[in-house]
Amino acid sequence: MSNGLTRFLGDTPGRTALKLLVASFVVGVVMAAFNWYPVDILYIVRDFLVNLWETGFAALGRFGGYLVLGAGVVIPVFIIMRLLSLRR
Repeated sequence: MSNGLTRFLGDTPGRTALKLLVASFVVGVVMAAFNWYPVDILYIVRDFLVNLWETGFAALGRFGGYLVLGAGVVIPVFIIMRLLSLRR
């Protein structure tokens, strides 16, 4: 069981918890510096859906634009991460 959990987490549970704690702190500091809060994500999604409904489905073009814009960052990062993991 412990071996499966370690394999799932990618490291021991203690080390994973410590890494998540440090990452959470850093992200929290950055979000506080920009005055961002997690609930803002819900407001953004709600506003997007209301705007989609109010402006008709012309907003779907913006969704596609967001998708392409995000993919321009996510896909190369994914490929680089996969290439770097092949060296192991």
